[in-house]
Amino acid sequence: TGQEKKVYPGKIVSGFVMGSRRLYDFVDDNPLVAMLDIAFINDTSIIRKNPRVTAINSAIEVDLTGQVCADSIGERLFSGVGGQMDFIRGASLSEGGKPIIALPSLTSKGESRIVSMLKPGAGVVTTRAHVHYIVTEHGVADLYGKTLRARAAALIAIAAPEHRDALAAAAHRRLAGLG
Repeated sequence: TGQEKKVYPGKIVSGFVMGSRRLYDFVDDNPLVAMLDIAFINDTSIIRKNPRVTAINSAIEVDLTGQVCADSIGERLFSGVGGQMDFIRGASLSEGGKPIIALPSLTSKGESRIVSMLKPGAGVVTTRAHVHYIVTEHGVADLYGKTLRARAAALIAIAAPEHRDALAAAAHRRLAGLG
């Protein structure tokens, strides 16, 4: 209901909507919806004012250290950065907030979306230092404050089972020498 929100209590707040005629009809002249400037919507200092913000964002791939690529496959761009980092940061600063990156464990071709390293040219949209939770259909990896080895182990545990051995071997090679 949004009644516990500190900013625009009781309102659905958005900077833009895309969808069906039904969605547009719902938003049009609806007193429960506040359409605002995207600079305000994505302002971390505003987001954090609301308690228990749950920010769920997607990713194209995540490497074993927790770096998130959400806008490209290698050098090929698919979207802009948008507000992912703003909402990840805002939710992490919100009292009781949960910043979440959710993605399927596999591409449509059966390739793992949890990878040993991001593809060359891929952009890091959310840095590993800002990632808290990564979710796939196989579970949740809580990465915040963890060592690189612990991050890799948590991510391997939520990767597609058929890719876990290869990811474990890659993690061993990549993170050798780290405590």
